[in-house]
Amino acid sequence: MSVETAPRRRRLEPDARRGQILACAVRLFGERPYADVSTTDVAREAGVARGLVNHYFGAKKDLYLEVVRVMVTIPEVALERLPKGDLRTRVDASVTWFLDVVSRHSTSWLAAVTARGMGGDADVERVLAEAEEVAADRMLVAVGLAGEAEHREELRGMVRAYGGLATSTAREWLQRGALTRAQVHLLLTTTLLTIVEQVIPQVLDVDGSARPAQPAEPPA
Repeated sequence: MSVETAPRRRRLEPDARRGQILACAVRLFGERPYADVSTTDVAREAGVARGLVNHYFGAKKDLYLEVVRVMVTIPEVALERLPKGDLRTRVDASVTWFLDVVSRHSTSWLAAVTARGMGGDADVERVLAEAEEVAADRMLVAVGLAGEAEHREELRGMVRAYGGLATSTAREWLQRGALTRAQVHLLLTTTLLTIVEQVIPQVLDVDGSARPAQPAEPPA
């Protein structure tokens, strides 16, 4: 969820060239259904030979899967950039980061989470499921619950459920226009705080032992 569109250049290092191609693919797959985008289109947009697209990403479907992955996976750098502070500060920063990213890449993110033109594809479903697992683990770090080993699976289940809410709520804002950004921010921050501070201790019946330490420090 952190692709930036790179300007075209004749000479780029391999990683930069790969990033440029991926950025163009993100944009094109966000604008058009899967069937309407070819690797030739991506190559033309990136200003490279089609063979270079295949070299870095393989076939068209492999490229598309990488686009979906980068659009829906929370990168580790997002955790590294969370501010020090108490739980509320970190939850607010986490939600702000999420809304910034999905709004910046709104068409591409919406296309990825809805798998436009690829609904039901097993490989796409696998990428989306992997992203859910990564998000669950990183959200537990963000709210100070990563060290809770005894009830880890229950915690991950609750966080995955919250992730589904976050996706649906963002779509209500970006796709349907039913909510404003401010309303989405309020809903997501309030819900996550309620889950961590009230729901988790009650559901697990552990007398608050799963409650995150205050203040929650960012990961080293």
